Amino acid sequence: MASNQRGTGEPQRPEHRATEHTSSYGFPARLWQALARHRPPGLGRTRAWRSPLRGPWLTSVFGAVLVATLPLVIITGLLDYIAYGPQFGQAIPNDVGWLHLPLFAWPTRPSWLFRLTEGLHVVVGLVLIPVVVAKLWSVVPRLFSWPPARSIAQVLERLSLLLLVGGILFEIVTGVLNIQYDYVFGFSFYTAHYYGAWVFIGAFVVHVALKLRRMISVLRSRSMRAMLRTSRTDTRPESDDAEDSLVAAAPAVPTMSRRAALALVGGGSLLVAVLTAGQAIGGVTRPAALLLPRGRSYGNGPTDFQINRAAAAAGITVRDTGVGWRLLLHGGPQPWQFDRAQLLAMPQYSATLPIACVEGWSTTQTWTGVRLRDLATLAGVPEPSSAHVRSLERNGAFNQATLQANQVLDPDSLLALRVNGADLSIDHGYPARIIVPALPGVHCTKWVSSIKFRNQ
Repeated sequence: MASNQRGTGEPQRPEHRATEHTSSYGFPARLWQALARHRPPGLGRTRAWRSPLRGPWLTSVFGAVLVATLPLVIITGLLDYIAYGPQFGQAIPNDVGWLHLPLFAWPTRPSWLFRLTEGLHVVVGLVLIPVVVAKLWSVVPRLFSWPPARSIAQVLERLSLLLLVGGILFEIVTGVLNIQYDYVFGFSFYTAHYYGAWVFIGAFVVHVALKLRRMISVLRSRSMRAMLRTSRTDTRPESDDAEDSLVAAAPAVPTMSRRAALALVGGGSLLVAVLTAGQAIGGVTRPAALLLPRGRSYGNGPTDFQINRAAAAAGITVRDTGVGWRLLLHGGPQPWQFDRAQLLAMPQYSATLPIACVEGWSTTQTWTGVRLRDLATLAGVPEPSSAHVRSLERNGAFNQATLQANQVLDPDSLLALRVNGADLSIDHGYPARIIVPALPGVHCTKWVSSIKFRNQ
């Protein structure tokens, strides 16, 4: 690293510059030196980026925040994929080859497990957007540095950075559009988000492995307390960094301190949290979820709460759910059929359970109906290995679902007929719907037409 600061008006001695350049190249040094001598117009230590705040320290602060929090987004996203039951072929995408995850029976306890994992995945992902933008802003000068690399390690770092930036931007854009139910991209969100996540994960792991030591070294080189106490008038550019190429070649007068920059980014993340977290937390925070289409209150009635797919959108009519509706149970020695009155005459149980959706919203209601394990016993399969549920909905990716054994046998797993003391509305699945603890909302099938209990 150079001993003199750029932008101070003090020129470097030519012999110092030559020594610095020669010693800073790794193998094969002659290749990098040849590239350095043939710099394309507009590249190199450009004067277009003049903020005196840019430098390894500020970039490392943003990087440390992302290194600490992005694994939470990654892990919760992968757990949510497992919650969809890929072992039953109902996760999207299904056939992922060697990218498949370890399969296990998704637990039903705690009942708010999927609400927690999906809520964290969406809310933390949104909260990190200002940090990601700030991190990209801080490293913009690197896009114009020349030569593009000074060693094999830097080549790998540049490639991982390309995939990292492209991957995280793709995940953010498609994720935000999915939350807003705006599928302008014309391809399956689930499939693209899953494969895009693996591109990002691979690049993230490589980038952290290459840059973690440098990040820690830079953070230790300056006192966080001292940096936060520095006012705007006392803010100075960092020392010239030949290794990182982040410091401005001709820094301008600072318009804010680094403390203010961190406060601006932190305040942006806090604002996003306030405007989004209410959809997952609920209660008094729900009305503040202004940015999310399923986040706010739907009223005070017993059935006035969020829905993902309305009956009209699913093609469900009053004729489908009227007096002619029957529930078919099969899988045992003989099939059984029940109308709604017969189901209401069976022992009824109530459970207060959340429904959580992939878009990040959730709602907790009190459901009443017949236990699924009682229906399994009635069908002649008291210890089912799984249950296949079909909806009256003829089309749609989630008009059927397979439930694991533990999901069928949980005492709070219901074929719900009522909610909050009132009959289900048609939009909430009348005449009957599935409610299972910790199950993704789209697999809590509405407008149930049949349940097949399986022995194996």
